[in-house]
Amino acid sequence: MNSDDRRLIAECLQGRTAAFGELVRRYQDRLYNSIYRVLDNAEDAYDVVQEAFINAYQSLNSFKGDAEFFTWLYRIAFNSAISLKRKRKALLRLEWGPDEKVGIEPIDESAFSDPGSAMQRGEEDAALQAALNRLSPEHRAVLVLKDLEGQKYEDIAEILDVPIGTIRSRLHRARLELRDLLMAEEA
Repeated sequence: MNSDDRRLIAECLQGRTAAFGELVRRYQDRLYNSIYRVLDNAEDAYDVVQEAFINAYQSLNSFKGDAEFFTWLYRIAFNSAISLKRKRKALLRLEWGPDEKVGIEPIDESAFSDPGSAMQRGEEDAALQAALNRLSPEHRAVLVLKDLEGQKYEDIAEILDVPIGTIRSRLHRARLELRDLLMAEEA
Protein backbone atom coordinates (compact mmCIF):
# COMPACT_ATOMS: atom_id res chain seq x y z
CA MET A 1 0.00 0.00 0.00
CA ASN A 2 1.08 3.57 -0.68
CA SER A 3 3.03 4.77 2.36
CA ASP A 4 1.37 8.19 2.28
CA ASP A 5 -2.08 6.56 2.26
CA ARG A 6 -1.00 4.32 5.13
CA ARG A 7 0.13 7.37 7.13
CA LEU A 8 -3.14 9.22 6.48
CA ILE A 9 -5.20 6.19 7.49
CA ALA A 10 -3.19 5.79 10.70
CA GLU A 11 -3.67 9.48 11.52
CA CYS A 12 -7.39 9.21 10.88
CA LEU A 13 -7.69 6.16 13.13
CA GLN A 14 -5.92 8.18 15.85
CA GLY A 15 -8.69 10.79 15.65
CA ARG A 16 -7.32 13.29 13.09
CA THR A 17 -10.30 13.37 10.75
CA ALA A 18 -8.64 15.95 8.49
CA ALA A 19 -6.37 13.13 7.29
CA PHE A 20 -9.39 11.41 5.79
CA GLY A 21 -10.22 14.67 4.05
CA GLU A 22 -6.86 14.43 2.30
CA LEU A 23 -7.76 10.91 1.10
CA VAL A 24 -11.08 12.25 -0.18
CA ARG A 25 -9.35 15.05 -2.08
CA ARG A 26 -6.84 12.60 -3.52
CA TYR A 27 -9.38 10.12 -4.90
CA GLN A 28 -12.75 11.85 -5.30
CA ASP A 29 -12.35 13.03 -8.91
CA ARG A 30 -11.01 9.74 -10.18
CA LEU A 31 -13.70 7.80 -8.35
CA TYR A 32 -16.44 10.14 -9.55
CA ASN A 33 -15.35 9.80 -13.19
CA SER A 34 -15.42 6.00 -12.97
CA ILE A 35 -18.78 5.88 -11.24
CA TYR A 36 -20.24 8.43 -13.65
CA ARG A 37 -19.26 6.15 -16.55
CA VAL A 38 -21.08 3.28 -14.87
CA LEU A 39 -24.22 5.20 -13.94
CA ASP A 40 -24.37 7.87 -16.69
CA ASN A 41 -26.02 10.22 -14.23
CA ALA A 42 -24.10 13.00 -12.50
CA GLU A 43 -26.33 13.22 -9.43
CA ASP A 44 -26.39 9.46 -8.89
CA ALA A 45 -22.61 9.28 -9.34
CA TYR A 46 -22.13 12.09 -6.83
CA ASP A 47 -24.41 10.33 -4.33
CA VAL A 48 -22.66 6.97 -4.76
CA VAL A 49 -19.20 8.53 -4.35
CA GLN A 50 -20.29 10.44 -1.27
CA GLU A 51 -21.84 7.28 0.20
CA ALA A 52 -18.67 5.33 -0.59
CA PHE A 53 -16.51 7.80 1.31
CA ILE A 54 -18.89 7.76 4.26
CA ASN A 55 -18.90 3.95 4.31
CA ALA A 56 -15.11 3.88 3.97
CA TYR A 57 -14.71 6.33 6.85
CA GLN A 58 -17.06 4.33 9.07
CA SER A 59 -15.31 1.07 8.18
CA LEU A 60 -11.75 2.38 8.18
CA ASN A 61 -10.82 0.38 11.26
CA SER A 62 -11.65 -2.83 9.36
CA PHE A 63 -9.35 -1.88 6.45
CA LYS A 64 -6.49 -4.36 6.67
CA GLY A 65 -4.12 -2.67 4.24
CA ASP A 66 -3.61 -5.81 2.14
CA ALA A 67 -4.60 -3.84 -0.95
CA GLU A 68 -4.31 -0.21 -2.00
CA PHE A 69 -6.75 2.15 -0.31
CA PHE A 70 -8.21 3.26 -3.65
CA THR A 71 -8.86 -0.38 -4.62
CA TRP A 72 -10.81 -0.90 -1.41
CA LEU A 73 -12.65 2.38 -1.94
CA TYR A 74 -13.43 1.58 -5.58
CA ARG A 75 -14.84 -1.76 -4.52
CA ILE A 76 -17.22 -0.07 -2.10
CA ALA A 77 -18.30 2.48 -4.72
CA PHE A 78 -18.64 0.04 -7.60
CA ASN A 79 -20.74 -2.36 -5.55
CA SER A 80 -23.06 0.53 -4.67
CA ALA A 81 -23.14 1.73 -8.28
CA ILE A 82 -23.96 -1.71 -9.66
CA SER A 83 -26.70 -2.18 -7.08
CA LEU A 84 -28.16 1.23 -7.92
CA LYS A 85 -27.92 0.51 -11.66
CA ARG A 86 -29.84 -2.75 -11.22
CA LYS A 87 -32.53 -0.99 -9.21
CA ARG A 88 -32.81 1.82 -11.77
CA LYS A 89 -32.94 -0.64 -14.66
CA ALA A 90 -35.87 -2.44 -13.08
CA LEU A 91 -37.65 0.89 -12.52
CA LEU A 92 -36.91 2.14 -16.03
CA ARG A 93 -38.45 -0.97 -17.54
CA LEU A 94 -41.62 -0.22 -15.64
CA GLU A 95 -41.71 3.52 -16.31
CA TRP A 96 -40.23 4.11 -19.76
CA GLY A 97 -41.37 2.87 -23.11
CA PRO A 98 -38.98 1.47 -25.71
CA ASP A 99 -39.05 4.67 -27.77
CA GLU A 100 -37.66 6.91 -25.00
CA LYS A 101 -34.32 8.59 -25.76
CA VAL A 102 -31.34 8.80 -23.41
CA GLY A 103 -29.95 12.27 -22.65
CA ILE A 104 -26.74 13.36 -24.35
CA GLU A 105 -23.87 15.15 -22.64
CA PRO A 106 -23.30 18.73 -23.83
CA ILE A 107 -20.57 19.33 -26.34
CA ASP A 108 -17.31 20.86 -25.13
CA GLU A 109 -17.76 24.62 -25.61
CA SER A 110 -14.36 25.79 -24.34
CA ALA A 111 -12.63 28.58 -26.23
CA PHE A 112 -9.72 26.28 -27.12
CA SER A 113 -11.76 23.64 -28.86
CA ASP A 114 -12.41 23.42 -32.57
CA PRO A 115 -16.19 23.47 -33.11
CA GLY A 116 -16.07 20.71 -35.73
CA SER A 117 -13.90 18.36 -33.69
CA ALA A 118 -15.79 19.16 -30.50
CA MET A 119 -19.03 18.22 -32.21
CA GLN A 120 -17.53 14.99 -33.52
CA ARG A 121 -16.10 14.13 -30.09
CA GLY A 122 -19.49 14.89 -28.54
CA GLU A 123 -21.22 12.58 -30.99
CA GLU A 124 -18.64 9.85 -30.44
CA ASP A 125 -18.90 10.22 -26.66
CA ALA A 126 -22.70 10.10 -26.85
CA ALA A 127 -22.58 6.98 -29.03
CA LEU A 128 -20.10 5.32 -26.68
CA GLN A 129 -22.15 6.24 -23.60
CA ALA A 130 -25.36 4.99 -25.24
CA ALA A 131 -23.65 1.69 -26.07
CA LEU A 132 -22.25 1.44 -22.53
CA ASN A 133 -25.75 2.03 -21.17
CA ARG A 134 -26.98 -1.05 -23.00
CA LEU A 135 -24.38 -3.34 -21.38
CA SER A 136 -25.10 -5.27 -18.20
CA PRO A 137 -23.80 -3.65 -15.00
CA GLU A 138 -21.12 -6.34 -14.69
CA HIS A 139 -19.85 -5.85 -18.25
CA ARG A 140 -20.02 -2.10 -17.95
CA ALA A 141 -18.08 -2.03 -14.69
CA VAL A 142 -15.24 -4.19 -16.00
CA LEU A 143 -14.99 -2.12 -19.21
CA VAL A 144 -14.88 1.15 -17.31
CA LEU A 145 -12.27 -0.11 -14.88
CA LYS A 146 -9.98 -1.68 -17.48
CA ASP A 147 -10.37 0.36 -20.64
CA LEU A 148 -11.29 3.78 -19.30
CA GLU A 149 -9.52 3.78 -15.94
CA GLY A 150 -6.58 1.54 -16.89
CA GLN A 151 -6.82 -0.63 -13.80
CA LYS A 152 -4.86 -3.89 -13.56
CA TYR A 153 -6.70 -7.20 -13.77
CA GLU A 154 -5.75 -7.99 -10.17
CA ASP A 155 -7.19 -4.70 -8.91
CA ILE A 156 -10.39 -5.14 -10.91
CA ALA A 157 -10.81 -8.65 -9.52
CA GLU A 158 -10.38 -7.30 -6.02
CA ILE A 159 -12.73 -4.34 -6.58
CA LEU A 160 -15.49 -6.51 -8.04
CA ASP A 161 -14.73 -9.48 -5.78
CA VAL A 162 -14.52 -12.05 -8.57
CA PRO A 163 -11.66 -14.22 -9.88
CA ILE A 164 -9.28 -12.81 -12.50
CA GLY A 165 -10.50 -15.42 -15.00
CA THR A 166 -14.02 -14.05 -14.63
CA ILE A 167 -12.70 -10.52 -15.19
CA ARG A 168 -10.96 -11.57 -18.40
CA SER A 169 -14.04 -13.41 -19.61
CA ARG A 170 -16.37 -10.50 -18.82
CA LEU A 171 -13.99 -8.04 -20.42
CA HIS A 172 -13.78 -10.12 -23.59
CA ARG A 173 -17.55 -10.47 -23.82
CA ALA A 174 -18.11 -6.81 -22.95
CA ARG A 175 -15.70 -5.62 -25.65
CA LEU A 176 -17.36 -7.85 -28.25
CA GLU A 177 -20.81 -6.65 -27.23
CA LEU A 178 -19.70 -3.01 -27.19
CA ARG A 179 -18.12 -3.39 -30.64
CA ASP A 180 -21.33 -4.92 -32.00
CA LEU A 181 -23.43 -2.15 -30.50
CA LEU A 182 -21.18 0.58 -31.91
CA MET A 183 -21.09 -1.05 -35.34
CA ALA A 184 -24.89 -1.38 -35.37
CA GLU A 185 -25.18 2.29 -34.42
CA GLU A 186 -22.76 3.27 -37.19
CA ALA A 187 -24.65 1.28 -39.84
